[in-house]
Amino acid sequence: MSGNPKQWDGATVRTWLASRYEAARSDQVAAERYGRERQDDCDKGAAEEMICAMLRSSATTDDRAALAAELKRLLDQETYIWRGVYDDTRFDRHVRAYIKRLARMTKANAGFENLARYQ
Repeated sequence: MSGNPKQWDGATVRTWLASRYEAARSDQVAAERYGRERQDDCDKGAAEEMICAMLRSSATTDDRAALAAELKRLLDQETYIWRGVYDDTRFDRHVRAYIKRLARMTKANAGFENLARYQ
């Protein structure tokens, strides 16, 4: 399986980030309806929303190396501040996990074409 490696497409990445941003916002709304028992889901959605919002408005999505560097910079941050968070420690854990997921996707250049609602 020695095919040509897929070319990096910044437009596809931005489309994926916008899709995930909207999905994260709707996940938060759904989690809020259940109250205290789904606060972790709400924090997870807030983490995804924050990272997608930061990256989709960034010009770094046009270049794979620049996006990887931006993800590394975000991962090196001490704390993350976002609105509507219930547990800061849990939120930080979700943010770091989501950044690592995006870093793996960026390194492999795979998964950005998947626009399914649930991933």
